[in-house]
Amino acid sequence: MSGVWGNKIKLSIFGESHGKAIGINIDGLEPGIELDLDYINKEMERRAPGKNKLGTPRKEEDSFQILSGYFNGRTTGTPLCAIIHNTNQHSKDYEKTKNLMRPSHGDFTGYVKYNGFNDYRGGGHFSGRITAPLVFAGAVCKQILESKGIVIGSHVKSIEKLEDKSFNMVEIDGEKLKALRENSFPVLDESIGLKMQETIIRAREERDSVGGVIETAVINLPVGVGDPYFDSVESTLAQLLFSVPGVKGVEFGVGFDISKMKGSEANDEYYIDGDKIKTYSNNNGGILGGITNGMPLVFKVAMKPTPSISKTQRTVDIEKKENAEIEIQGRHDPCIVPRALPVVEAVTAIAILDLLQ
Repeated sequence: MSGVWGNKIKLSIFGESHGKAIGINIDGLEPGIELDLDYINKEMERRAPGKNKLGTPRKEEDSFQILSGYFNGRTTGTPLCAIIHNTNQHSKDYEKTKNLMRPSHGDFTGYVKYNGFNDYRGGGHFSGRITAPLVFAGAVCKQILESKGIVIGSHVKSIEKLEDKSFNMVEIDGEKLKALRENSFPVLDESIGLKMQETIIRAREERDSVGGVIETAVINLPVGVGDPYFDSVESTLAQLLFSVPGVKGVEFGVGFDISKMKGSEANDEYYIDGDKIKTYSNNNGGILGGITNGMPLVFKVAMKPTPSISKTQRTVDIEKKENAEIEIQGRHDPCIVPRALPVVEAVTAIAILDLLQ
């Protein structure tokens, strides 16, 4: 199973949703980096389940324990390893449906790839629960980046058909990006945000789920980060973003809409501002030739509706090899978008730090 990523910063994730613990090993961090554990805890709390009626009622504190690579408040330069104990599993919810392949989950593909030996409880290693260690790693990387003045922030761009305002892709304020993290449902237009939350609650009441889009910005990146082709900023970010469960699409800048423009509209024209070269527009999202151009790096990710819904669905019994129906039991998010924001930011921070090394 592929649980390792990275060139200069190497990650290895481990664990299952209903196992004893989940965790991550981070190799490649410089020695002497001071870590703010309160900062990490706040990031973990943003992703943690069971906080409000918009998410799953499963409550996990996501308290982490650092096992190695940290001494006297600073990194040692050896691999930084952290674990998060699972404390609130309802494994019996999955016993009676273990042979029923849940639609749009990794049950069927996992069963085939691992010859039926995969842990099916709560999705096992395929579960979004495994993103908690990624948030830990991302919080470490965010601190390092912020010490260099690089800030990452996100907001809920859409839920179902409801659209929030977009970031101003030319001028994005770092303090406002940080302030978005303090909001349990980060949006730029609070009135739209309330309607989005109502949509999520209604989906839960209807035993259904909804998806949405997250827009993320990275500001104060130096010019020249990344390489053409295989190690471009887009390809590096996309690999990690598509590793987040539920992500089905990624677009940079204006994304697919750039295909509807003429060259004269899409091109980001240059101008001199003091000692810096900037662009009047930012349709390419701060990346040209796979390399940062000094403008804000902006991208969006599309999250699918949570596949675990309580409505009756058609499926197959993998053991009996016959058609069947399933009503999924257990505790699930009617929308994973709000809790996915810190995960998207986390993998962004990991990718950017790897590119900067």
